[in-house]
Amino acid sequence: MNIHPDMTIGEMVAHHYRTAEVFNRHSIDFCCGGKKTLGKACLDHNIAWETMEQELQRALREPELSSGNMDQWEPDFLAEYIVQVHHKYLRENLPLLREYAAKIAGKHGERHPELKILNKQVELLQNDLLEHMDKEEEALFPYIRTLCAAQRRPGQTSVVLPVPVQESIELMEHEHDYAGSLLENLRHITGDFTAPANACTTWRVTYAKLKALDEDLRWHVHLENNILFPKTMLLEQMLGNQN
Repeated sequence: MNIHPDMTIGEMVAHHYRTAEVFNRHSIDFCCGGKKTLGKACLDHNIAWETMEQELQRALREPELSSGNMDQWEPDFLAEYIVQVHHKYLRENLPLLREYAAKIAGKHGERHPELKILNKQVELLQNDLLEHMDKEEEALFPYIRTLCAAQRRPGQTSVVLPVPVQESIELMEHEHDYAGSLLENLRHITGDFTAPANACTTWRVTYAKLKALDEDLRWHVHLENNILFPKTMLLEQMLGNQN
């Protein structure tokens, strides 16, 4: 594959998911920051283009898992995967994180005030993500399924969304940015989710679960911002041109 500086980070990861490891290694955001070009990312992080190109080429030579070709999935299938895997993960783990964060803040917050801040950030993150997922599952994702049905059965399916799809997607991306900013705060507060040597078990578990959620959400947002949303807008445009 010919890699060039004008390619976006999102395009790169969508093409081959193992390139995400390169961006993670350099602390480059490939989900919310997926629209940034490779050249701009190198400039922002003081990385020589030749170094970036070599690392990406090595990643491209690594075999993909069977689930790694998500850029080839149909939008409705990908949306359902996101619900069943990533939304389910968040709904199961966010309440546990809220419980653990409140517990360590209550027990250790006087001596470690950063834990009180962490507790509030986790509360904001939970509230934001639960509301965000409801919006996707109640409006945008059903619309995506309707678009795909209209493509498969032309003339037999009506396509209706309360707001223009571009407006809906821009709102979802804005909410992704907000969730990303909360996680960035949490990474800063926790020193990249590194518990102190004298931390209790609950404290260590909280940081470990935060780290796992951070990694899962990065991939989750990448799938939406860089694969699902562009596919949806392209499909809507194609169907509109056929009418």
